[in-house]
Amino acid sequence: MLKKLDNSQKAGNNHISILYPGLYLSETDTGFYSIGRIDQANIGSGVVIKMHPHINDDILSYFRRGKVKHSDSEGSEAFITPRKLMLMKAGKIFHHEEAVHENVEGLQIFIRPGKKDTSPEVIFDDLEEVHSENKWRLIASPDKEKTKLQLSSDTFIYDTKISASQSLGLPENPKPGFGYLLYVFQGTIVVNGSISLSKGESIYISEEDIVVSSEIEAELVLFVTNVKSPYYDGGMYSGNMK
Repeated sequence: MLKKLDNSQKAGNNHISILYPGLYLSETDTGFYSIGRIDQANIGSGVVIKMHPHINDDILSYFRRGKVKHSDSEGSEAFITPRKLMLMKAGKIFHHEEAVHENVEGLQIFIRPGKKDTSPEVIFDDLEEVHSENKWRLIASPDKEKTKLQLSSDTFIYDTKISASQSLGLPENPKPGFGYLLYVFQGTIVVNGSISLSKGESIYISEEDIVVSSEIEAELVLFVTNVKSPYYDGGMYSGNMK
């Protein structure tokens, strides 16, 4: 089963485009199982988002351009860049501040935790390369043996940059009981030779393989979630907004 998610139900403003993936698939949940919300941000240098709380969200900061300084209530500071990703596991409650030092474009991804009110934690990961060219790279998972960025629900996040005139399938054979959400961060792609998706659009994939091709360079993010595993849907941003 394939179902395209276009931009018709997106929220946000000129700086942030907000995708609630469940709106296209369900009348009762704004999230797609453990995938609560995906924000694509384009924010200018000098903007400061003052200290603010997060509760029961796993938040992956995935920036492809720019530089943001992170400060939090635990006293830590670090710059998030295209080579340095951050996973903030808010748990019971956590406060942080973001200061944009260079114009930034990227994703803030709100994943639902496996359970509520855990201890907060911030994890950073330094990538060897900004992009993974024409192959899927696993950047976050529940398995600390596979990824430094360890999610607390049964969720996997991959990325790739596909070159012009190249094609690729899923990183593994589709698993029964798993849902796949393919998000176009940049460029335009064609799925299975007939379904066109452009920047900010997504496609839901269930129990079938696909072939992705592009006539131009494109950047993709793939979300994989176990639809039978537990997650907490009451998070401040990742939670169900219905």
